[in-house]
Amino acid sequence: MYYFDHSATTPPFNEVTDTVVEVMKNYYGNPSSLHQLGIDAEQLLKRARNVISESLGVNGEQLIFTSGGTESNNMAIKGVALQYQNRGKHLITTEIEHASVYESFKQLEKAGYHVTYLPVDQTGQVSIEDLEHALTDETILVSIMHVNNEVGRIQPIKKMASLLKKRKRIIFHVDAIQSVGKIPIHPEDWGIDLMSVSAHKLNGPKGVGVLYYRDGIKLYPLLTGGGQEAGYRSGTENVPLIVGMAKAIRISMDKQTINLEHLYRLRKKLTDFIIQIPELHLNGSTNPEHMAPHIVHFSFTGMKSEVIVHALEKKGIYVSTRSACASGESKASRVLSAMGVSEHNANSGIRISMSAQQTTQDINILCKQLKQVVHDYKGFIK
Repeated sequence: MYYFDHSATTPPFNEVTDTVVEVMKNYYGNPSSLHQLGIDAEQLLKRARNVISESLGVNGEQLIFTSGGTESNNMAIKGVALQYQNRGKHLITTEIEHASVYESFKQLEKAGYHVTYLPVDQTGQVSIEDLEHALTDETILVSIMHVNNEVGRIQPIKKMASLLKKRKRIIFHVDAIQSVGKIPIHPEDWGIDLMSVSAHKLNGPKGVGVLYYRDGIKLYPLLTGGGQEAGYRSGTENVPLIVGMAKAIRISMDKQTINLEHLYRLRKKLTDFIIQIPELHLNGSTNPEHMAPHIVHFSFTGMKSEVIVHALEKKGIYVSTRSACASGESKASRVLSAMGVSEHNANSGIRISMSAQQTTQDINILCKQLKQVVHDYKGFIK
């Protein structure tokens, strides 16, 4: 089996799995309890918080543990919108955000907020100028993802943060779910106010994530109850998964520099192959510095993407069409359409997402099987 769908989810590191099992067996106390079992669990939470904060280069007191990326994004966007609505009700995002962001803004529009959806160019990049022109005195939140989960385009987050620093009333949220552990991002140094992270995108367990918030930021709680997580996210903390996430983040960040170089080599080998096949069209920027190292997206012009996914699956190769959250949709990719890709090509998109644990030989096998699939199906192109 050759798994090339790491943007959807990743297999957990063995160390992470072992840690989760150990904590579930031996540290099952409620961290809010006053007895020793509760105290032991609370100490584990504190250690996990410290590990994550050191790995991300942030203040550990400004971390909220969540159930994953979707909750982190919802908490950031709706928490800001509700908390600061007295300042204004104008929000800014982009046309290519993950569904958990995009649909949150759609929901807020129905609640009376005004949302500006920034366009992107044909490579998937948001213009700094467009962002600046969209700002108004009523703007309270800008939410832009660092790495697009479908095509892998990197946004100039550092420059955007620099622009928004001049607007003290505007809060900047970054969905960094596809970038943490893959490419450098420095929330405190860059001036990011809120940043979402998901454990299962970097070889951690599913069902757990974290939201970083800058000191001074207030959020309207979406979950009320016992007041855990500084009152922002009530509910008993999932200690085993949080500790597993801490280990996954630390391992990923420790290996990030080495993995980055390796993944870019794999990416180059794959993209060099794709551009030699006339039936395949690479989506995104041709400049590798503008693209995440682990994601390659292309269209098999005229062929439905689902056909290619299943053809490769029969050969033991697992790829995807787009975000797993949207893979069941029959209409053309919203992201590709925003990039100006024709509906013909948008319906034939394939996403390859790699892991640093994969090798050049794995890419050779992928290329060989993909070439065979193109040969077998090109006669059916409509």
